[in-house]
Amino acid sequence: MSPKESRIFDINSEAAGVETVTLMGNAGSRLAEVLKERFEGKRFLFVCGSGNNGGDGFAAASLMTEEDVTVCLIGDVSSIRSDASAYYLSLLKCPVTDFDNLSFEECDVLVDCALGTGAFGDIRGNYAKFIELAHSFDGTIVSADVPSGLGSGDSIIPDITVTFHDMKSGMTPDNSGEIIIADIGIPPVAVNNVGPGDMLRYPIPAPDSHKGLNGRVLIVGGGPYCGAPAMAGLAALRVGADIVRIAAPENAAGTISSFSPVFITEPLTGKFLRRDHVSHLLGISKNYDVVLIGPGLGASEETLEAVREFVSGCPVPLIIDADAIGAVGARYTANVPTVITPHKMEFIRLGGAGTFGEGDVRSLASSSGSVIVLKGRTDIISDGERLRKNTTGTPAMTGAGTGDVLAGIITGLVSKGMGPFDAGCLGAYICGKAGEYGFSEKSYGLIATDVIDFIPTVIKNGLKGLK
Repeated sequence: MSPKESRIFDINSEAAGVETVTLMGNAGSRLAEVLKERFEGKRFLFVCGSGNNGGDGFAAASLMTEEDVTVCLIGDVSSIRSDASAYYLSLLKCPVTDFDNLSFEECDVLVDCALGTGAFGDIRGNYAKFIELAHSFDGTIVSADVPSGLGSGDSIIPDITVTFHDMKSGMTPDNSGEIIIADIGIPPVAVNNVGPGDMLRYPIPAPDSHKGLNGRVLIVGGGPYCGAPAMAGLAALRVGADIVRIAAPENAAGTISSFSPVFITEPLTGKFLRRDHVSHLLGISKNYDVVLIGPGLGASEETLEAVREFVSGCPVPLIIDADAIGAVGARYTANVPTVITPHKMEFIRLGGAGTFGEGDVRSLASSSGSVIVLKGRTDIISDGERLRKNTTGTPAMTGAGTGDVLAGIITGLVSKGMGPFDAGCLGAYICGKAGEYGFSEKSYGLIATDVIDFIPTVIKNGLKGLK
């Protein structure tokens, strides 16, 4: 589990009704249990930072009233960053010293609660000094969650690490000692379902980025229908892609371009996608980060053959939606990172079982080598190994075009550098949440373009306060 995932699950837990103060209390309780079981009667020194890792230490120390415990705080009380940490600090009955008075002389067990999973980059100041001093400590070192400084140039090397919920990325017995995984009560829904914490995965542009660095999208669609590729393109733009080019038969290209002056259109001769377009499309696809194929293409036999030929040769990540799903059909195997976005009938056409369960989605994702986003009241997303569910949305999102919006959102996220599985999960969440915002204003009059309009609101509100 990465530091980002740890933070995501914390936020999702709070959204599920399990507050940070509860998780911190549980973490402290599990840590205290290990310390008392292994080292009863020893002298304990907790060195606590100002973040939540320090809060875990305060919570543990507050429960060890029958032991010889001292807490050393790196920084002053005003530097404590969370209400939960401050609460557990207020419960302490043991001596609390500042870092200037740090001494290991009367300590048998050093409890490292200085830096947690949120730390990154070079360690500086008293935190770096603490790590350096700890190298000379002759007693036992126990780290809470992760050894302070893990992943930086220098870190604590503990004898034991009590890590919370799951192993953290980069932890080994060499750098973490004996690893004890402690359950702290993170609810399964916080891990298994996409939630507000997953907005931490959204790829925020670098301050010095320029046009094209944040997503170049090619959409192959249209012909019989114009609205579908246009809505997918608008959704990709609204989720933050820089450039959207829509390749469509010439009878549809002009209408599609009228939806937005931001679109670049690529007219294809004739009234529908044909096999003689494929080599040209494969050539231009090399200049894009991702291709979405399917919206509005229609189901003529030559179009389906062209789709199969293009998909087999596409050199960049693919999103396969709508009519293209029927074209690739059962026994499809992806050659590049691929997301397929079927509804239930399309899922069956891909060879999926008609029971539409989690195992069915996982199995089809595995056999096709792709990420499957099975759309429904609860979206099921799997890459064959991982599986998550999304429950955002509203029954008002049954209208034409909402699937095109979802495909466009996922395409935009992949173009911005997200992996297919994470893009499928976050895309489903954003689309459903945008529908919820739209429903609050439009009720059952909600249409697909309303969902597009609220995508920026979801991003704005979702990123607010996240770090």
